[in-house]
Amino acid sequence: MVKYTHKGGMNMIKLFTAPSCLGCRKVKKYFVDHNIKFEEKSIINHKLRREDIFQMLIHSENGFEDIISTRSKVFKDNNLNIDDMTVHQLVDFIIANPTLLKRPIILNDYELQVGFNSDDITIFLPPEFREQECDFCKPVSGCEYIKNIKIYEDEEELQ
Repeated sequence: MVKYTHKGGMNMIKLFTAPSCLGCRKVKKYFVDHNIKFEEKSIINHKLRREDIFQMLIHSENGFEDIISTRSKVFKDNNLNIDDMTVHQLVDFIIANPTLLKRPIILNDYELQVGFNSDDITIFLPPEFREQECDFCKPVSGCEYIKNIKIYEDEEELQ
């Protein structure tokens, strides 16, 4: 397990990886380069917990479709039809066959990202870094993307 820290109050990022995954290495490098705290969990070397999978599902837009690789050997060999399985059956099947998951899976208390995407990964940056990283518009002070993030963060502080 690898842990890195940064200053600030951002919640813990969990990174679910596999040893041979290029996208996983890119995400780890990105987080290390930006001094972002994360906890790595190899889905091959450490048994997944039901809680891990349910956390992924809670933050996904399309449930199992977002996290399961239908191109995986396990999926094809077992001729899976996820619509024919209960949630608990599918969770148990993923725990028994973790290579069914897409990789990397990046998760915190608010966000889920599957795969490495250099634009989308900025959601895991602390606000001060997001302003520096914004490629949507220049100057940053007029950036609608940054303004919306700040509005979202201000609303969270009010709650």
